[in-house]
Amino acid sequence: MLGAIAGDVIGSVYEFDNQRTKDFPLFREDTTFTDDTILSVAVADVLLHGGDYGTAFKRYYRRYPNPSGGYGARFAQWAASARSEPYNSWGNGAAMRVSPVGFAFGDLETVLKEAERTAIVTHDHPEGIKGAQTTAAAVFLCRTGTSKADLKTYIEATFGYDLSRSLEAIRPTYRFDESCQGTVPEAMIAFLESTDFEDAIRNAVSLGGDSDTLTCITGGIAEAFYGTVPEAIAQEVLNRLAPHLQHIAEEFQAKYRA
Repeated sequence: MLGAIAGDVIGSVYEFDNQRTKDFPLFREDTTFTDDTILSVAVADVLLHGGDYGTAFKRYYRRYPNPSGGYGARFAQWAASARSEPYNSWGNGAAMRVSPVGFAFGDLETVLKEAERTAIVTHDHPEGIKGAQTTAAAVFLCRTGTSKADLKTYIEATFGYDLSRSLEAIRPTYRFDESCQGTVPEAMIAFLESTDFEDAIRNAVSLGGDSDTLTCITGGIAEAFYGTVPEAIAQEVLNRLAPHLQHIAEEFQAKYRA
């Protein structure tokens, strides 16, 4: 999960300052966490301590009401309300918060079911569920030794995403896209073309678009595949989290990434 948080934190300042190059500072003075980290930690909290995802998301929304970049408008309306019904979203929020699921379970069937559970409390549209399941499955498969080639084959066959494009082909015309279908495959390709964790993060940021969410998704998968987040990046990221978020992230890492 720390890889997803690192992606979010590093990508946070580039959502509205899009890069089209891999040559940029990983950390700036204004680099910080966003709702992607907050809701990823909420998922981790449920996996560690129990509870239901809808209640946890609302609780974390109240605890962190004004993150950098804000929350998605429809999520904020839902989280601030008394309603519990989902709102048929296909937004990429379902995919950006799900990485802990891929680390927490020992078989793919359970990962897919739990990923759906994290999604459907808000993102019950088929594309929202698919985005969450794809991301969680990729994390699980990578951490259990699946090759990039076999991962690509599985994702394309199971979820229908086109992963045959290259970053070079995507980059010139890619723009901000809040949908799962316009974010998850691009994040996957950024990972598939990477040579190590940092390179995956740089690949994702270099596409532009919804940088923190793209890089959050890529970062979770990259951590699973490469085995760790480099220590210097991990410490810089943890130091930029609110104390409670840092505590839950470290607790999760100790239990599921030891």
